[in-house]
Formats: sequence, C-alpha cells, structure tokens
Amino acid sequence: MPAEPARSDQHALTPAQLPAPVAAPFHMPLAPDRDEPQDFPLDRLLNASLAQMTHGLSPASLLGSYWDWAVHLAAAPGKQLELIRKAIRKAIRFQHYAFQCARQRHEAGSLCIQPLPQDRRFAAPEWQAPPFNLIYQAFLLQQQWWHNAINGVRGVSPHNEQVVSFAARQILDVFSPGNFLFTNPVALKRTIEAGGLNLIRGFQNVIEDCQRAVLGQPPAGAEAFQAGKNVAVTEGKVVFRNQLIELIQYAPQTPDVYAEPVLIVPAWIMKYYILDLSPHNSLVRYLVEQGHTVFIISWKNPSYADRDLRMEDYRQLGVMAALDAVNAICPDRRVHGVGYCLGGTLLSIAAAAMARDGDGRLATLTLLAAQTDFTEAGELTLFIDESQVSFLEDMMWERGYLDTKQMAGAFQLLRSNDLIWSKMVNEYIDGERQPMSDLMAWNADQTRMPYRMHSEYLRQLFLRNDLAEGRFRVGDRAIALTDIRAPIFAVGTVWDHVAPWRSVYKIIRLADTDVTFLLTSGGHNAGIVSEPGRANRRFKMAHRCERDPYVDPDEWEAQTPVQPGSWWPAWQGWLAEHSSGKVAPPKMGNKAAGYAPLAAAPGTYISGT
Repeated sequence: MPAEPARSDQHALTPAQLPAPVAAPFHMPLAPDRDEPQDFPLDRLLNASLAQMTHGLSPASLLGSYWDWAVHLAAAPGKQLELIRKAIRKAIRFQHYAFQCARQRHEAGSLCIQPLPQDRRFAAPEWQAPPFNLIYQAFLLQQQWWHNAINGVRGVSPHNEQVVSFAARQILDVFSPGNFLFTNPVALKRTIEAGGLNLIRGFQNVIEDCQRAVLGQPPAGAEAFQAGKNVAVTEGKVVFRNQLIELIQYAPQTPDVYAEPVLIVPAWIMKYYILDLSPHNSLVRYLVEQGHTVFIISWKNPSYADRDLRMEDYRQLGVMAALDAVNAICPDRRVHGVGYCLGGTLLSIAAAAMARDGDGRLATLTLLAAQTDFTEAGELTLFIDESQVSFLEDMMWERGYLDTKQMAGAFQLLRSNDLIWSKMVNEYIDGERQPMSDLMAWNADQTRMPYRMHSEYLRQLFLRNDLAEGRFRVGDRAIALTDIRAPIFAVGTVWDHVAPWRSVYKIIRLADTDVTFLLTSGGHNAGIVSEPGRANRRFKMAHRCERDPYVDPDEWEAQTPVQPGSWWPAWQGWLAEHSSGKVAPPKMGNKAAGYAPLAAAPGTYISGT
C-alpha cells in the first residue's frame, strides 16, 4: 500500500503526531508439527538480566556447542590418538627448531610453522630473534593443535563445530605473545627507545577510553568528523519525512541528467552517510557529478517507542514511501534501485513483491554487499541459532531495541586481531593513537534495531531462509525472487566478514533475469567506498544472461580477469547503458504533490542518538 504523500508542513509535526506503524499482515508461520513456545515474562526478565553480563551471547548456545564437541571427542579414541601423535610430532619439531636456534643456524625458511597469510602479528623482523622466535612459534603450534582438536570430530554438527572453533580462536588470541609487553619485541624496543613514555601515554589512553565509554561518548578523534560540516556535505534537500525515514534529494551538478533517477536504500543498521563521506570518497557525489539524479533514505534511529516496528513497516514506510516520493518528483520515470547491506535485502523483498503485483517502476536493481540467501552468511551465523535468537529477543524485549554495543561487539569479534588486540597494543602499550578517518568515525556512529523487526529479520531470513526458499510473505502472499525481471548488478567484496561474497553471488542462481556480478577488493565497508584514484584497488566483473548456464563462484573467480582501479566507473557505465537518455534536471521536490523541501541535507534523522 503506497504511503500517503507528505505535506509541505510536515517539519512542524511532533513525534506523537506522526503516523502509526503500518498494520499490514505479516505472517511468521510456525515450523510444522511444533507447538508455539510459551511466553513467561519472568523467564524473559531473567535472560535479559543475564544478557547484560554476557554482552548478548547465549550461555546455553555456547555450552550446547561445547558439549556436542566434547562428548563426541570423548567417544572418539582414534581421534584422541591422532591428537596425541600430532602433539608429539609438534614437540619434536619445536625441539629441533630450538636446537637449531641455539646453534644460530636457523633461517626464515626453516621455521617449524608459518603464520597464515592474513596473520600479520609476527611479521616484524624483531620476532625472528631469540627468544621471541621460540615464543611465537610455540604459540602458533599450540594454535594449530587446537584447530586440529576441534575440527574433524565425527558426529559434531557443522554449526557447533564452527562455534567451538570460533570461541577457541578468541581465547587463544587473548594469550597471543604480541598482546603483552615482555613477550612482544617490537613493543619492548619502542619502550626502551621512548624511555617508558609510551606506557604513560598508553595509560592516559586507557583512562580516556574508559571515561568515554562511561559517558557514552564516541572514540577519540571521532568528533573531528561532523555530519553536515565535513562529511555528508553533498548539496541536497529533505523532500519527504515520516516516522521512519527522511528522503534526501541531491541537487544536480550537470546541465542535463539521465532520465531515470537513482534511489539508494542503505541499511538501517548504519547511518546513510557512509555513501556520502568526505567529498573525495562520496559515492553520492560521484553519481551526481556523472549526471544522475540521486535520492537516498536516511533512517530514523529507533527508540523504545519504536519497538513494534516490523519488517513490513520498513518496506512500506521506507522503500515504498520513498519510491512514491521519487515518482512524484520525477513523474513517468522508472527508477534505478540501489540497496546496500540490509538495505539491499529489503530492496530485494520490495522488488519481488512489486514484480508479483505487476508494479514495473524499477528499471534496474543494484545490490551492494547484500545477501538474499542466508545459508552461508559467514561467521555472523555463529551468533544465530534458536537459543541465541531467543536470548536476543529477551534482551530486546526489555529495552525495545538491540543496542549499538551488542552489534559493534559482534562485528569486532569477527576480526578481533585487527579491531581489538592490535588496537590495544598500538594505543595502550605503544601509546600511539591510530589517526581517525572519516570511515572510522562513521563506523562509531552506530544505530539501533527495533525489537520486533530484528526478531523477524533473524528468524525469517537467517534461521529459516524464507526469502531464498519462497516462504517469505508480503501482505498475505508469498514472494519469490524469481519474479524479478529488472536487470541486476550485484557487488561482493573479497574480505567481507558480514556478507561473504560467495553468499552475495547466490543472487545469480535465485534470479531469473540478467545479472552482472562484480567482485571488488576490500571489505564490507572499504570495498564499497572505493573511489577512483584510490591505490591498490581492483575488481572482477562478468555478465550472465538469463538463459546462460550457471557457473559456481569458484569457477567464476578463476575464469574472470582482474581489472585495475575502482569499480565505480564500471557500475556507472552499466547504469548509463540501462538509462533512456538525458533530460533536464528535475526541480528539488514537488510542492504541488506534497513533497516540498523540508530541510537541507543531511536532515534531522542523521543526528538521532
């Protein structure tokens, strides 16, 4: 159901006067032959209190995974004997390596174990001098042995094996010799050279970070990046506002523009200006400078009062309301839909529902690091099972939302070496603050997730994979991605720990339309924010027609040539090919249709805390 047009005086409305959440049907079918669990408030209160101590991790889920592994290992004497043999072999190798070191005949190539390619903790030459080489080699051997002990135990479910492996890796990383002053030769060298002043600076950093955490302030240096001042500064106007979104229309910067406007749907887990950072790396500014009319959704940061917002509210009050506004401002024009991360998933849902209902307003669909099939959704799935989701629901039930700290903590654990331990060594031992960047400041500007919407999202998409399997319902009917006929441009990033590229690639199998898939260097954020001229950028891109045979991701990666540079020009060229020519730029808003400009970009919702 399209949202009602916004009135030109909407900026004067109070939150209480804004429309209530959409009450459209949104079914969550139960599993077959299963009784609905009883809901006891006392149980929820207990779990919510426990979640404060565990940072949202379910003890039952972790213990269940551990016992699955431990019981099966206890009943596997052959595996135990193999582990004993491996331990003896590693001890002999280490003893031989230590003897070589004592005779000063060891070389880099004769290490008894090499770090993994992505492990840069021991790359400095200082680590190759005794006794530090013995310390880190012993640590890596121990880490490898535990990997062998946890993986490959017959009978353990894949999910539980992954959970135990992840937990063991986190524990081992805590005790990495690089994390301690007296076992880190680089830190010792710097301490001697600085006369211990680095430790004083590090202690000061600890005190400052603790104060900021207690006061709820952003990380040190983030205050240098303010939305509307030096980030999110592309000229534009808020042309629509409801209780969930502000829609920003950007001012044209060319004498004529492509006829089809671009509507960007960012994830509501993030603030939209990751796509409009500094002028030199703003994707929005780049598109406008290339002659596109760009609109973007700025999501409201939900509070307790928004606890009952649903996925259907985000579709109707978000994507569909924004699409109605774009069509009113650019009448008789189809729209290039662009979705980033969760925004891409939501846009896919909206596109499938539109295709089912015969709504042909979308000219193309671009999915940036967005998943539509969640069976292989990366290490985030370690935090997603029935026990964990129920635990999160109880925590959100008390607060009305999922707090930013839980989400940020989960993402940090996925890359703990880079985001936790190396940061602590640099700032608390070396006493050196990493210079704050616009992307890092944006990353610290977190948002919340409404209780009901996040519960539906986790259960329907992650747990049951309803969207990919044709069970996801919009209104009172199921939708299918195979109904989408608009051409699709999908972007994955090589080092994405949130939306692994092989998972993003599955849209090729799910959609019955032409799909162009592009794989770019970088991670979930830095891979997307990849402006032209940035060093060490490269990508692969290939097109698949609707009738072409399927190519699996590994084969695709092997046979697709590498292209140097940013992927933005390639995508912009694709948009231009799927546009119908140039026209005069539209006016900012459309007062006659109820979409008068309300405020200058970046709007008011961006500052919600």
